[in-house]
Amino acid sequence: MEPVLIVLVVLVVVAFIALIKTIQVIPQASAAIVERFGRYTRTLNAGLNIVVPFIDRVRNRIDLREQVVPFPPQPVITQDNLVVNIDTVIYYQVTDARAATYEVASYIQAIEQLTVTTLRNIIGSMDLESTLTSREVINAGLRGVLDEATGKWGIRVNRVELKAIEPPTSIQDSMEKQMRAERDKRAAILTAEGNRQSQILRAEGEKQAEVLKAEGEAQAAVLRADGEAAAIRTVFEAIHEGDADQKLLAYQYLQTLPELAKGDSNKLWIIPSEVGDALKGLGGAFTGLTGGANGGAMAAPSAAAPAAPPATQVPIDPAAGPRPLDTDTKGSARPRIDPLREYRKNDPEQ
Repeated sequence: MEPVLIVLVVLVVVAFIALIKTIQVIPQASAAIVERFGRYTRTLNAGLNIVVPFIDRVRNRIDLREQVVPFPPQPVITQDNLVVNIDTVIYYQVTDARAATYEVASYIQAIEQLTVTTLRNIIGSMDLESTLTSREVINAGLRGVLDEATGKWGIRVNRVELKAIEPPTSIQDSMEKQMRAERDKRAAILTAEGNRQSQILRAEGEKQAEVLKAEGEAQAAVLRADGEAAAIRTVFEAIHEGDADQKLLAYQYLQTLPELAKGDSNKLWIIPSEVGDALKGLGGAFTGLTGGANGGAMAAPSAAAPAAPPATQVPIDPAAGPRPLDTDTKGSARPRIDPLREYRKNDPEQ
């Protein structure tokens, strides 16, 4: 019984192992290559698959999702003989598991070497400035070459990106100095433009202020002149409406004489020629008053005329203006006094 039991146990173990090898479960977005006696038979897709145990062999499983592979920096010489280090990143996807397995030994290594050689060809035909500013052109060139070369390998290159372009340290220092000089230049230009605009605005403001000030002064002068003209017109109309005679004008002339003598520095002042005519008119007025009084006294021949009191000369103060005509207690006018002569007599400067 024991040998039979041992055989049964061995058969059960072999059957279990055969069952495990028969059933193959492939995950989603994956594929498996099946070989029978070392020859490609078929490709297993995602899901549950049945193979012949101990005859069919699953060689490898391939991920069909998009893969990202960064490559280390590669030294590349530009057209102007400068060495730059370029980091690249490849986005690829396996579209044919059989071709990726049998057409190339290691498609990752093949893509890397193809990328390096293609990158050197593209960068070798460009100078440093074009290399730094033409990343899209380089990416498109790399993608076109890689996609064409890897198509027969069952691989599709979706994108190629340049992660970094590092020029030599000396070139970086020179570029930094150039950029700093360019920024300083732009800053100086902007500062000069700002100062120019501020000066122009300030000058325009001052110009407008001066124009407005001049217009205000002109309007004020016009209004002042209109006011003075209106005042002169009013005085002129009042004089003509009041019918001023020579006596009133002479009195006004005498009132202005003290104004001419005001001030400590006035040693010599000139009297207008019209003052003499005004004084003559005022003297005539005084004579008329005196004659009228004497005529009234002569109207009675039978009455004896009393002797007139002696005339008293009263000095005239220039600051006080003309004094009224003096009369005695009986109402008779005193003899006429010449105010100009008395004024010149009392003024030591004349």
